Amino acid sequence: MTLVAHDRIDSVLDAAQDVLTRRAGSQVQIDDPEDLGGSGRSTVVRFRVADNPVSLDRTVVVKAFDDNSEAGQVLREIASYRYATALPTVSRPGPQLLASDLDTRILVLTDLGSGRGMLDQLASSDIDDVHRGVSAWGQALGRMHAATYGGEDDFQALLRVSGRGGVGPRDVADDPVFAGIGGEASESVRRADEVAAEVGVDVPDEFRRVLDSGLTLFDEGRFRAFSPSDVGPDNILINDDGVQFMDYEWGAFRDATLDVAYALTTFPAALSDQGVAHQVELESALVDAWRSEAGPLWPALNDDTTLGNLLLTPRTLWTWLGTYWMLESDTSGHDWALHTSDPRVVTARWADLAVAADAMAGGDVVESVAGVAHDVQRALQRLWFE
Repeated sequence: MTLVAHDRIDSVLDAAQDVLTRRAGSQVQIDDPEDLGGSGRSTVVRFRVADNPVSLDRTVVVKAFDDNSEAGQVLREIASYRYATALPTVSRPGPQLLASDLDTRILVLTDLGSGRGMLDQLASSDIDDVHRGVSAWGQALGRMHAATYGGEDDFQALLRVSGRGGVGPRDVADDPVFAGIGGEASESVRRADEVAAEVGVDVPDEFRRVLDSGLTLFDEGRFRAFSPSDVGPDNILINDDGVQFMDYEWGAFRDATLDVAYALTTFPAALSDQGVAHQVELESALVDAWRSEAGPLWPALNDDTTLGNLLLTPRTLWTWLGTYWMLESDTSGHDWALHTSDPRVVTARWADLAVAADAMAGGDVVESVAGVAHDVQRALQRLWFE
């Protein structure tokens, strides 16, 4: 938890109180701030609702961006929360948006409570407990994807409405600062030669085509659905309503397999020794839970071979991006669950990718991924541990 200066909290309180009052049409008062941390760009504070003329909960959570934050990024988060809040309750991926203001860079959200973090559940030595966690994670992703498939036009409309007054969806889409993790992934592929040279491996053309195919999933893909984008365990809370995804700064429509592969890439690092021994089983549980919700909408997912090939491409891209961040980038990615500064985690991801590819039927793509994964794992082992 990050300690926030009192004057900053007072400023956030005043701004949030004003936004809530304008939204309610009568005076709303909040107090008793509790610092919940936030990124370097934002402050997140829980407040008690002291004077409640409308049907607000007893507490709310306020996210306030600093003055240096790009308006387009705030716009995207506001639009993402508006879109998600409009979904049926069972499909809603996280907190509801109660009020927002683009000019003051303030969002007021429902309070999810303390709950239990996914990181804590993954670290349990009780495998049944971990199994329940990853299954709930997969189901929540599947429900969100199934509920939002075909809704991209509605999301774009919300970007337009939320941005009235200066910032619109074209600003968000065209400016690289708003490209989010897709822009970072593109940069990592563009610099593939530098990464390969530092690791000391050859990257064949077939493997590069896999990376390029992964990039297309941000703009195309058969299974486009809404995603908060950073759906790793760091951003998941489990409460009485189930899995809740937090932090929608980079919310967007993209191929749903990116989310599932992101989960597969990020969760193993949080496992206990007992969990690591069951990792393949846990991966299958997460994927099967997602497919149980998304499969009826996309029948192609019901074929194991097809699904395995679909997930291998984005998993390869995520593994590559995490390695790029570790080797070539000093600052990018620090707010993402995929980012790590631990060489053991990066090396283990290549080992996991190799296992996943080895378990699949042959073919040029699978063989290329398996070969490079084994090569990179061995090279990183020599580079960092020998």
